[in-house]
Parts: sequence; structure tokens; C-alpha cells
Amino acid sequence: MQQLQDATDFLIQQTNSFVPAYGIILGTGLGALVNEIDIQYSIPYDEIPHFPVSTVESHSGKLIFGQIADRPVVVMQGRFHYYEGYSMEQVVFPVRVMKMLGVQKLFVSNAAGGLNPEFNTSDLMVITDHINLQPTNPLIGPNKDILGPRFPDMSEVYDAEIIAQAQQIAASTQLTLRTGVYVSVPGPMLETKAEYRYLTLIGADAVGMSTVPEVIAARHMNLRCFAVSVITDMCVPGKIKKVIIADILAAAARAEPNLTLLIKELIKLQGPPLVKEW
Repeated sequence: MQQLQDATDFLIQQTNSFVPAYGIILGTGLGALVNEIDIQYSIPYDEIPHFPVSTVESHSGKLIFGQIADRPVVVMQGRFHYYEGYSMEQVVFPVRVMKMLGVQKLFVSNAAGGLNPEFNTSDLMVITDHINLQPTNPLIGPNKDILGPRFPDMSEVYDAEIIAQAQQIAASTQLTLRTGVYVSVPGPMLETKAEYRYLTLIGADAVGMSTVPEVIAARHMNLRCFAVSVITDMCVPGKIKKVIIADILAAAARAEPNLTLLIKELIKLQGPPLVKEW
């Protein structure tokens, strides 16, 4: 808690007490949303006390404060993964700081492999539920009662109202928007064909290596969550091929305009921020 307070105090000082109402986490190759922000402050992760530093290609490593559609936001340009060698508490550290800064809703994006045969590369999939296959989670260990309860409910992880808003935006803009279950695995290697079959059998529509830890921490703190995956490769029989990071980034780049439109329009619909909760 002291580390969280140190980071929060530093950011309050550096941003002249800027209070963001909405937090956004940008996943692999999905940084174009930054161009839609009226940026007021941009702070490298390595300047923030106790913050991890992103080691993954395409993750810039900055915390950006500003306005989208006149709504105050804080944006993680680059996230952290368990496979980088960080603990789960480090992975979700920025989400907890966001809450302490005043964030009320969290919007998360990621790149994922498509397990549903009806999907196509560069589709957007709104996450309606998840399966956690990470080896641990950020709530293991003594509970921090100030953050949330010992046994947080996870029956409605992803906010139904925001999902409905996303579907309305898609209908009005003729944007193809899939929905499905996201499964989070540790990585960093991509899955075998047998693992893809297994993940499909247990009910997943897309697979990735992030998002679930952050969302667990967010729901523990009663943050409302919305998450969307960009399908960067297909993982179904007949469509599986060897993938390199350049292919994933190219697929994400093709989807970026649609993702940027979706998040920007969603932020518009959230209305003015409420009184800071923390």
C-alpha cells in the first residue's frame, strides 16, 4: 500500500492534481488511440516510483493524462505481463494506482488469437466473460481490505451496459463487432494445435496473455470494466500457420482505426465524471 501511495502521490504532483475518470490500457500494436487524446501530461514509466517498465516490443511505456471527447482519461501506452518475469502484483500495480487517482471505469484492449471459426483476422471481439489459466492471480495472499473484499464476486466481470453501448456504436457505424469469451494463458510461447483444441473445448473464443489479471484487480476495487480483443491470427484447424510478431502487429494495425473509433465513441457516451470515489 505504501508503494501504491508513493506512485499516486507522485502522479498527483506531476499532473497538478489531474483527476482521470476513465482508465485505458492499450495492448500490443494498439497505440493509435493516443492520437485522439488532448494530451496534458505524458510520464515515462521509469520515472514513476515502483512502476514496472515494459519490456515488450510495441509497448511504449508511458502513462498519458488528457482528454478524449472532453472526458478526463489516463492511458497506459504499454502494459505488463506475467511472462516478463513480473509478479502479479506488479502486473496490476498501474490499475490500482488508476483507482487511487480517481478512475471509475476501465477500458482494456489486447491482441488475441481467434479460436472461434466464425472470426477473421483483424476482427474486434468484445469480451463478455473470461477464463483464467494464468498460474496465479493478483488477489493471492493477504487481502488488502482498503482495496476490496476478500472474496470479490466475478459473476458479472464485464459491464453489460458498456457492452450494449459498444453494440449500438457498431450498429450505427456498420462496424463488425464480435462477442465472446477470452482465455488468458501465461505465454510467452504461442499455443500448440492440441492446446488450441483444448481451449476451444473449454469454451474460449479468443486466447491471449494479458487482461484477466488487470480486470480481476479492477473488479476487486469495484471498477466497471470493458475489454476488447483484436484478433491477430486464427487458431482453428485449417487456418493455423506459423506466426511472427510482425504478422501480429500488422493485423493489429489494420484493426486500429475501428478500435480507436469504438473506444473514442464509448468514452463520449460515459457522460461527465462522478465525484472522485477514492
